Amino acid sequence: MKYVKQFGIILLISFAGEVLNYLLPLPVPASIYGLVLMFLCLQLRVFRLEDVRDTALFLIEIMPLMFIPAATGLMTSWGIIRAKLFAYLAIAVMLFIDFPPASVTLHGRSADR
Repeated sequence: MKYVKQFGIILLISFAGEVLNYLLPLPVPASIYGLVLMFLCLQLRVFRLEDVRDTALFLIEIMPLMFIPAATGLMTSWGIIRAKLFAYLAIAVMLFIDFPPASVTLHGRSADR
């Protein structure tokens, strides 16, 4: 019964995020609203971490399984991806080159410290 209660709390927060996404005209995904609501509920002690910990850890453990449908979709769309593969690789390289200096600039320190 403990897991049902924990899962219910997580679903309730997720549903509240969906409602906020529907009501607020902002380009923010419902999952982000849900994360912020969960954070606020934990910080304001609406419920304790122990009230959701076990189920949250379980959901994190099975998260790789959730990527299987997306990977399958990529495999079935290989013809479309192959046509723009060079552009995707160029973007990945630019991010790989640009992201570390931008991170250092934002954080104001190097990674070796």
